[in-house]
Amino acid sequence: MHGLDFTSWHTLVSTMLGLTLFTAIGVGLRLVTMLAIQQRRERSNRQINERLRTLIAAYKVLGGSFTGDLTVDPRHLRDLHRKGEATPTEPMAALDLTPEKAETSDRARRIRDAVEGALSDIILLGTDEHVRLATQAACELVAGRPVHTQDLVIALRAFIREALDLDPIPSDISIPMQGPARPAGKEKDKNGGGENKQGGGAGGGMGMGSGGGSGFGSSPHDRDDEATSAHHNAT
Repeated sequence: MHGLDFTSWHTLVSTMLGLTLFTAIGVGLRLVTMLAIQQRRERSNRQINERLRTLIAAYKVLGGSFTGDLTVDPRHLRDLHRKGEATPTEPMAALDLTPEKAETSDRARRIRDAVEGALSDIILLGTDEHVRLATQAACELVAGRPVHTQDLVIALRAFIREALDLDPIPSDISIPMQGPARPAGKEKDKNGGGENKQGGGAGGGMGMGSGGGSGFGSSPHDRDDEATSAHHNAT
């Protein structure tokens, strides 16, 4: 305040304009800085949310099953055909087209494809430990050996719970071994259900028609018989 000159109106106006300009520049710099920090924080939050969403989906694929076969079968259909060609004693072993065999082969293929996609996402967005375990599992698949995903599932579970600020799982809880999720089975045939429903409706209509016809047919005759007997009694 000692450096300010209030001796005249001209110097007073100049001083106030200078203070206003200095304040506006300071407020503008602060707003720009705060906006930049907010945009960076929002971008970081979007990245974290997308990363968590992808890793959670991968966790569900790799560890969505507790029973059954918990390994990933790396064989392709062409491998089964080659195996069938290499064993002439059983030429039709790889060409069994029964519904049970076809469904089992298709399910194994869908599990393998889903696991490969999950491993690709983990290699892209996972931590160093996740990338190492996912790469190891991918190499096992390429080599044609069955793969267990238990270690990778445990690492993903610990990371996701820590990122969501959840307490770690108590040590006294023993979680069963987890494996890849089994895809849903084939959809049921809806035409059969529709035919059954139509058949039931036709049967019900026939029953109602016959019941209603018999009821309305017997009632007038009964009234005529009663009227005739009453007339004879009166005469």
